[in-house]
Amino acid sequence: MRIFPFYLSFFFLLLSCQGNKNSESVPPPPTANAVVDGMIKIPRGTLNMGGDNQQADQNELPKHEVIINEFWLDETEVTNAAFAEFVKATGYKTIAERPIDWEALKVNLPPDTPKPADSLLLPGALVFQSTEQPVSLRNPGLWWEWTIGADWQHPEGPESSIADKMDHPVVQVAWEDAAAYAKWANKRLPTEAEWEWASRGGKTNAIYSWGNEDVNEGAPKANFWQGMFPYKNDLKDGFFTSAPVKSFAPNGYGLYDMAGNVWEWCSDWFDVAFYKKENARQANTRGPDRGYNPQMPFQQEKIIRGGSFLCNDAYCSGYRNSRRMGSSTDTGLNHTGFRCAR
Repeated sequence: MRIFPFYLSFFFLLLSCQGNKNSESVPPPPTANAVVDGMIKIPRGTLNMGGDNQQADQNELPKHEVIINEFWLDETEVTNAAFAEFVKATGYKTIAERPIDWEALKVNLPPDTPKPADSLLLPGALVFQSTEQPVSLRNPGLWWEWTIGADWQHPEGPESSIADKMDHPVVQVAWEDAAAYAKWANKRLPTEAEWEWASRGGKTNAIYSWGNEDVNEGAPKANFWQGMFPYKNDLKDGFFTSAPVKSFAPNGYGLYDMAGNVWEWCSDWFDVAFYKKENARQANTRGPDRGYNPQMPFQQEKIIRGGSFLCNDAYCSGYRNSRRMGSSTDTGLNHTGFRCAR
């Protein structure tokens, strides 16, 4: 069932952008980052999960231990080229490419919500639009625009193309789309604890996937927004939107773009209460509905991790290892993609 992203996604986005002793059992990074079928083996260990600095919000606390079993993770985010192979083999249509069913939609909206014009119920997705001047960061609706014809092949709208971006991460994919690809590839989406463990790359007490050097210091380390968001991007990293995968140095496990570029879907539901009860549990031995409470309003959110080309410290420091955000399961955006685990 598709929840109309124009009404709900802004709410979730708005909520999302608002020094402890570490007891991690962290194996050293592998001496040789062997890549097998585009995946890297991530070692077993105990993750001290949660916020590492003063930027941590209530959704990242308290820190708690989680046992991580050995698993495999894609070296990069799933690219347009890889997703195109999936679509060619299966004929799959993403949520953004499907007509919107108003009768199904209105069940999830406040009573007496007026039906939008039929022209707004055509297939489409949300697209980032930079503003012409500084604006309040409390209203994401000022820089997100519902765009008819936007989808994974046309991430910025019907006139855009991925023809020269086949090595970029696929975007405008909802959680359902990512899960469908993973199943086809005989993989799955990672749990958020697996994702955080892998992002840390064998480092202890590290704020970022590369370590603790400030994101704004030194050479560019990830694809994110430099300048005054959402008005002016200084492009110090060379990219206004997504970058080709492997454009920046990998982390200690040999994984690329664990910080910035595009947000990445995980298998978990976004549930603060569940997150805080995860103490000492094995995070990758449970099913995809872990943490789901059907009685909770607005529970149709899944975790996304890693930040995107839109993140900066003034708005959303999503490139931190511990930063977690929820997004509506049926919503694709042009800064959200995924990678798979096994």
